[in-house]
Amino acid sequence: MTSKTIAMIFLSTIFCAIGSAKEMPQRLGVGIKNNISRSLPSLAAIYHLDGNSALTGGFGLDTEKDNSSMQFNIGVRYVIFQEKNLHFYSGGQLGYLNYEQAATKNSGIEFNLVGGVEFFLEGLENLGLSIEGGFGVSTAKDTRVRTIADNPFKAGMIFYF
Repeated sequence: MTSKTIAMIFLSTIFCAIGSAKEMPQRLGVGIKNNISRSLPSLAAIYHLDGNSALTGGFGLDTEKDNSSMQFNIGVRYVIFQEKNLHFYSGGQLGYLNYEQAATKNSGIEFNLVGGVEFFLEGLENLGLSIEGGFGVSTAKDTRVRTIADNPFKAGMIFYF
C-alpha cells in the first residue's frame, strides 16, 4: 500500500467517525470542485430538489497567457443511500472544455459517470466535503476515456444555505 492510500483511508475513517448528515430537500450549496479531465479548480453549485436528487453545475476559468483554460458543466446526482454522517450518491456530468496549450486551441465536450460520498463534520453541518470516482470521456483535442478518482486533498467543498 502506498502512503497516499494509507492517508486516504485514515482521513476517511476520521471524517466518517465525526460526521453528522443533514436532510437536504430544497437546499442550495456553493463551493469548489476539480473533477474534469484538465486540472482546473472550479466554482460549483448544487441544488437538492428533494432528499434524493440534485442538480449540479460548475465553472472554471484561467486566463494565463498561451495556457488559458475554461470549462463549464451541468449534472445530476441521485443519493443511493444515506447514513448518519454520509450521503452515498451516483450521477452524471456533461460539460464543455476549452483550453490553449503552446498557442494551439482545443475544445470539446466531456461526459462523466461518477459515484461518490459527501460527508459532514460535527458542528459544521452546512459544510459538505465530497470525494468522487468513476469514468469519463473527453473529446477535447483527441477522444480520451479515463478513470476519475479524487483523494481527500482534492475533494470538493460545498457550503449549504
